[in-house]
Amino acid sequence: MVKVLHSQSTLTDRYQTTIPEPVREVLHLGKRDKIDYVVEGNGKVTISRAEKDDPVLGDFLSFLASDIKKHPEHVKSISSALFSRAQSLVSDIEVDLDASLLEKDE
Repeated sequence: MVKVLHSQSTLTDRYQTTIPEPVREVLHLGKRDKIDYVVEGNGKVTISRAEKDDPVLGDFLSFLASDIKKHPEHVKSISSALFSRAQSLVSDIEVDLDASLLEKDE
C-alpha cells in the first residue's frame, strides 16, 4: 500500500511559507536548497527538490525539447559511425557507480 503524506502550511503576509518537516524529510531538503514547482492546468501543484544542474546545459536541453516538439520530423537516429565515435571517446573512462562522492559533489 502506498503511504500518502498530507500536510499544510500557512502563507504569510509576505507570501512566504515554511515547508512542513515531514515534507522536508521526504524530499531530503536542507537549508538553502532550491524547490521546483509544477502547476498543472487543473490547479494541482507538485513540488520537488530541484536538481543542481548546469544552467547552460539546462537551457540547451530546453531548446532541444522545444525544437523537437515544433519539428518532430527533424528527429533522426544517429549513424553507426557517429555512435562508434562517441563510444570511442569514453571507452577508456572507468566509472564506479558505487564509489562515494567527494564532499564537494554531495
